Amino acid sequence: MGVSVNVSAAVGTVCEAFLYGVYCALFMISIVILITRYRVSNRVIWVANCLLFMTSTAHFALVFNHFYIALDHAPFSDFGNETPALMAANFLSSLANLIGDLLLLYRCWFVWGKNFYVIILPLLTALGGFGCILPIPSLVLSVDPTSPVPPTDIVPLTIAGYVLPLCTNVMVTGLIAGRLWNISRIPIIDEHGKPVIIKITTGGRPMMLIIESGALYMVTQLVYVVLVAIQNPAEAILSYAATQGIASTLIIIRVGLSSSLEQTAPTTSSNLIFWSQS
Repeated sequence: MGVSVNVSAAVGTVCEAFLYGVYCALFMISIVILITRYRVSNRVIWVANCLLFMTSTAHFALVFNHFYIALDHAPFSDFGNETPALMAANFLSSLANLIGDLLLLYRCWFVWGKNFYVIILPLLTALGGFGCILPIPSLVLSVDPTSPVPPTDIVPLTIAGYVLPLCTNVMVTGLIAGRLWNISRIPIIDEHGKPVIIKITTGGRPMMLIIESGALYMVTQLVYVVLVAIQNPAEAILSYAATQGIASTLIIIRVGLSSSLEQTAPTTSSNLIFWSQS
């Protein structure tokens, strides 16, 4: 027996409530860091962080209100059906995805020495995905206004709307990881005249967290795309329980709590590991 749309939507609401509580705690930590650590405090991070929190909060408010109405005023059998409020929540979720992608793109641009050409393709895929999502509410209203899952006619457009941001996340995470790995290895000549590589060990953990937090979001996106493609009702769980706010805020917190790799200089031998190329 398959999972019903209503059960999936209810489970998704509960998961979002839990994750939103976690996100609120992380958001407050990030605000404290942005205030106390002037080095990571700038307008772009402030604006993106606050916009991401506001859109995630509005999304949760709409979903929770829908849950309350379904329990108190409407038959629970209609809980999974699409409504104008849920369409607005879906739009806010896509907007939060875009903000999270742009924040990751900003991080990539900064790590790559503020080279705009590096992020052109990921930026285009992020904007293209958001552009595919925009017409979906009106299409749903014209095809099947109460459909709990994307109607068959618009499934390809829906998939494109989530595959393109997934491509953005894969490219940006790879670019950041590759760049940080590259600048953490400094070729020098040792006292014996042999070429060696200095490895900056202080950058290992920030790099891993950036990769992991990006991977968290990527896995969620990948699973969601697969569920939408096969029109599985379980896609409602991931459509509610979004993780883009948590992933983006984790990056802000981790970069703020430690010196980022691109700002780390080899000042003492205790921070260095020598690797011979011979």
